[in-house]
Amino acid sequence: MEKVPMLAEGYEKLTADLKVLRAERPKIVDAIEEARAHGDLSENAEYHAAKERQGQVEAMIGELEDKISRAQIIDPTTLSGDKVIFGATVTLLDENDKPVTYQIVGQTEADAAKGRISYNSPLGRALIGKQLEEEVEVTVPSGDKFYLIDKIEFI
Repeated sequence: MEKVPMLAEGYEKLTADLKVLRAERPKIVDAIEEARAHGDLSENAEYHAAKERQGQVEAMIGELEDKISRAQIIDPTTLSGDKVIFGATVTLLDENDKPVTYQIVGQTEADAAKGRISYNSPLGRALIGKQLEEEVEVTVPSGDKFYLIDKIEFI
């Protein structure tokens, strides 16, 4: 079984999301019962919508439980080294020597606007295993981008 690397805050978010979905289960059952009371189920839109929502919630619960059971929680402050690995915070210089900083995180925690990219993203994959002062080329939808690794931190 493949582990799913994530930071502690990502794990907490998953468990919180799971708790919310589990709390929604009884409300969905109530909605189904109420819709059933309206009569003919073949033409009952509320019943079908509630059943569809129940299926979605159960699928999401299953997915979250799977991720949580395979979670490998990584604390970046316990890591060190001179290579980019999961949890590292990397400062890159773009073609114009403008610095950009990203932390390599799990898929559930990725948010590029907050400087957090997934280790599975094109840039994340390109950075993993690279060292200080190494050049990185990434193909993105807007074309090829080139970066120089300026700093690797574990914070």
